[in-house]
Amino acid sequence: MDTTADFLIAIKNGYLAKKTAITVNASKTRMALVKILKDEGFVEDYQVTESKPVSKLTINLRYFEKNLPAIANLKKVSKPSVRIYKGYDKVPLTLSGAGLTIISTPEGLMSGRDARKKHLGGEVICQIW
Repeated sequence: MDTTADFLIAIKNGYLAKKTAITVNASKTRMALVKILKDEGFVEDYQVTESKPVSKLTINLRYFEKNLPAIANLKKVSKPSVRIYKGYDKVPLTLSGAGLTIISTPEGLMSGRDARKKHLGGEVICQIW
């Protein structure tokens, strides 16, 4: 019942299936995650379609030349059974800074780089490269 992991795996499966876009149910957490992924260059764009009973989030996936996906792999660090918390000075680097670490801080979800700059620690959600 980990909706964050389901969302990340849906994105990864979209890349593996060479899809140009995927559509999932929208939530505040998913929109915050996809905003970070867009800001860091892992997805092209996203749109939210308001509908009843659940809004939809459409994510346009990004590929490099020769159909290389922008996301090669991802790792869910904190799980519902084992939560991993780190201080701002202990936020892990992904691939020596080439990847992305997403952290849940008191100011909301943000990249590990931004959390270190703002001196904020929190729960390590995932690592993407």
